[in-house]
Amino acid sequence: MKKGILAVSFGTSHLDTMEKTIAVIEKEMEERFPDCNVYRAFTSGMIIRKLKRTEGIHIDTVPEALNRMAADGIEDVIIQPTHIINGIENDRMMEDLMERMSLFRRIRVGKPLLSSVEDYKKAIHAVMAETELDDGEMLVLMGHGTDHHANSAYPTLEYTFHALGYSQVLVGTVESFPELKNVMAKLKIAEKQKVALMPFMLVAGDHAKNDMAGEEDSWKSQLEEEGYKVRVIMKGLGEFRGIRQIFMEHIEEAAGE
Repeated sequence: MKKGILAVSFGTSHLDTMEKTIAVIEKEMEERFPDCNVYRAFTSGMIIRKLKRTEGIHIDTVPEALNRMAADGIEDVIIQPTHIINGIENDRMMEDLMERMSLFRRIRVGKPLLSSVEDYKKAIHAVMAETELDDGEMLVLMGHGTDHHANSAYPTLEYTFHALGYSQVLVGTVESFPELKNVMAKLKIAEKQKVALMPFMLVAGDHAKNDMAGEEDSWKSQLEEEGYKVRVIMKGLGEFRGIRQIFMEHIEEAAGE
């Protein structure tokens, strides 16, 4: 059977971070699984439309990619999301997939980044292995956040950082809980004056550049207003070797099912 892997990402319209994250993950998939053809799909229609309009780049939706794979004669498919949590985007991906199961002889689905206790531990060690902090500096991570119940991943992530001995790390989200004000309350208790800000998202795109590090109303500007010395680490999770490794392990797990 002809095999294929579909890498499903939320996507980004920022080509600089796309090259450093999504493209690198897909290249690693090709290298690690040479018997599979690797395809790309984004789940954000807004980003797909923007890339078409501003860059002239066409990215498949999940249904389009699956149709393309079937047309190419792929019969055995592994779908690997690069999503961080098992939230809304993953649910949508599964719905699209369920409608096209009949196109293939075999379909398996890999898990998002944070799917087991071991995943949390591995992700945390991967981030800390490549992140240097100054003396007395707190690392504040900005997650996306969601209305979906999977948002519990973010408080769990911070708890696990602390349980593993990384008490200098705090986790907030742009669109849910914990909010920046919750992070700031903990910073006050920690009595530290230096903060390193980094996205806990696959790409360092719009949220990272604007909501986290932008000039107005950003996390950076709000922290600076409170007197903190802020350093920005503009690095998406896809740039961390250990994070990419977790995705590869999830493909291997799916392949072994």
